Amino acid sequence: MSLNWISPILLVVVAIAALQRPVFSQLAHSKPLAVGMDGSQLVRIDQLVAEHIAQERMPGCVVTIGRLGKIAFQRSYGHRQLLPEKQPMSVDTVFDLASLTKPIATATSIMVLVDRGQLRLDDRVAMYIPEFGQHNKDQITVRQLLTHVAGLIADNSMADYQDGVPEAWKRINAVELISEPGEKFIYSDVGFIVLAELVQKITGENIDEFARKNVYAPIGMNETGYLPGESLRKRAATTEQREGVWMQGEVHDPRAYALGGIAGHAGLFSTAQDLSIYAQMMLMRGKYNGNRILSERAVDVMTRHHPTPRGMRGLGWDINSPYSSNRSDLLTDSAFGHGGFTGTAIWMDPELDLFVIFLANRVHPNGKGDVNQLVARIGSVASAAILEPRQHKPRAPAGASAVMEKRRSVQSDVRCGIDVLRNQEFAQLRGRRVGLITNQTGTDQEGNSTIRLLHESPQVELVALFSPEHGIEGKLDSAKITDTRDETTGLPIFSLYGAERRPNAENLKGIDTLVFDIQDIGTRFYTYVSTMGLAMQAASEHGLRFVVLDRPNPLGGHSIAGPVLDAGLESFVGFHTLPIQHGMTIGELATMFNGELKMQLDLQVIGMQGWQRDMMWDETGLVWVNPSPNMRNLTEAMLYPGIGLLETTNVSVGRGTDTPFEVLGAPWIDGRRLARRMNEIGLPGTRFVPIRFSPDASKFAGEACEGVNIIITNRVDFQPVRVGLEFACQLRNLYPDKWQTDYFNRLLADQTVLDALNGGKPADAIHELYSQELNEFRHRRVAFLLY
Repeated sequence: MSLNWISPILLVVVAIAALQRPVFSQLAHSKPLAVGMDGSQLVRIDQLVAEHIAQERMPGCVVTIGRLGKIAFQRSYGHRQLLPEKQPMSVDTVFDLASLTKPIATATSIMVLVDRGQLRLDDRVAMYIPEFGQHNKDQITVRQLLTHVAGLIADNSMADYQDGVPEAWKRINAVELISEPGEKFIYSDVGFIVLAELVQKITGENIDEFARKNVYAPIGMNETGYLPGESLRKRAATTEQREGVWMQGEVHDPRAYALGGIAGHAGLFSTAQDLSIYAQMMLMRGKYNGNRILSERAVDVMTRHHPTPRGMRGLGWDINSPYSSNRSDLLTDSAFGHGGFTGTAIWMDPELDLFVIFLANRVHPNGKGDVNQLVARIGSVASAAILEPRQHKPRAPAGASAVMEKRRSVQSDVRCGIDVLRNQEFAQLRGRRVGLITNQTGTDQEGNSTIRLLHESPQVELVALFSPEHGIEGKLDSAKITDTRDETTGLPIFSLYGAERRPNAENLKGIDTLVFDIQDIGTRFYTYVSTMGLAMQAASEHGLRFVVLDRPNPLGGHSIAGPVLDAGLESFVGFHTLPIQHGMTIGELATMFNGELKMQLDLQVIGMQGWQRDMMWDETGLVWVNPSPNMRNLTEAMLYPGIGLLETTNVSVGRGTDTPFEVLGAPWIDGRRLARRMNEIGLPGTRFVPIRFSPDASKFAGEACEGVNIIITNRVDFQPVRVGLEFACQLRNLYPDKWQTDYFNRLLADQTVLDALNGGKPADAIHELYSQELNEFRHRRVAFLLY
């Protein structure tokens, strides 16, 4: 065969192969103004860095700042080596990332496995590494290792590594607990060493191989990995000496070095350019340049706030903890990042669409450098340089639903079920004989009561009224309410909060349709939900139609939180197996009750117009009407799922004060101590102020109490149930002999959670106990959502 004939074919094959190779684009550089940043503000970084170099806190560094998918600032300063001879720093310098290895290599690889269904966060590590389970470590979960609450020692002795890698692993597996899993936050290198081994056990590839194939290579991070080759070592920043030899491109961490340079806690090397790609991938919720590394949900779970006994952590990431000294004061609550011992740091802020990368070799030449405060200051300069709001938001802030992130600047025009019914001239009730279950919240947009509208409509015959807890006007606060008569219409008012709590055959005489129009507040133990459920059962038993005039959930339709009620513990403060915060409207709940409880009811929901699930009450344009005497504003409604949860214990939740549910206290509480403890935890979106108060009524009436005022600082991130459970844990810890939980389960309605609380388990461990049933509820409710 002629070579002249073969050559063109070979050329075509080569060309096709070249076209099939992935082409990666580096992050483009941009002028600061083009991405909404003030360049004159960013140049302040030059002076900050110069001062640190002059003070010999580091020999040099590379600073990279990115926003809106582009690099707005990147400069190198000083030297990457001072001894044995000076070498200038350059933006392509390769750095020993030290503990940045934890989130970028190890935690990201773990989340890849979670995405693929090869691992679950709450799996016990000993399922995959049986020998690790010795000495009572068999209950440690993957999640606990990722958040440093597994109870492991920070670092085991270097003596454990002196006899080779196989023997080192035997000794790592034999490490004993220093606290019960979930009880303490102990930043642990050992935990991440084990996580890397977990990756190898599941995949057959060590963390270097797996991360390179599944994280770095797909998005073009070609200069990131363990054990850098000769070309990368030549431009690596030098750290210290080991056995008389300067370490350049050799891992600084002694345990990672003893493990062959590849470990889950340290050993990764990279450049500012590669880390910019990684940061942008995270800001784009797992995707870069058309290649997806993690699912959006995996990124959300990885970077949301996970409470620990000493602040907030992500899965592998720092958020706000004792290790956050390099975190800028001006980053938002959505920010996450990490630091490394050698002088490295990375912080990403999805709300600002901003990343800040700081790479230094502060340990060169003598291990005495210090850069954490500089990193924080550079982050503040970068945040302060932002001139414009974000053009787009690829993900929601940690702990918040994506659709809740962008708050509306104008109110919507929401029409409730009664408005829709009126505008349709009551067609759905034409010719019906109606019993109306309502109170003072049953009004249309103009403030006309549903009682009046139905009574005056020629299409409807209004036969009787039914009132819930607090009576037809919502002013009563007594254990039982008697029947009465409406002065305006002359109609009987049958109390559903008296001797009986559901309509009976006598007061249903002459009625063929029950209509429900009461404003709920989105919390399981608020009794209007139970009033509706019991009335639905009565309607089903008597063959009546049941019509719900739907109204907004004041807390929005996305927030779902808290333990799910145990089957068998149903009561008037817990009608159905719901979590404490269910994120459903009253009409959606009716649909769920009818379906899951098999009522076979003739149910009709008159839906709202203009309401969306991401709306909170103030975004609806609707007038606030107190749904009960102590529910006086939206703030109190937001606090109620967590603070109201505690009122069956011996604390005051502010009943009898001007601010119910905004305060918590008791005569035996030290307010400053409790506030200090709660603030130290770093719960997102809230702060706690010590106060003194004396209720005029209800619990501790006339007694001097100390406690805290709960301040919501960011309602998107605020998690009321988590706040309530954290209060419970701290009351148990601080006042084990005084805080009484005999009746706590009346509202909590979850025996496993109560037992864990009484057993001294921390809030994050308690959350894990009900996380699976909460996820199951998320799936359950989908079939019943109307909006």
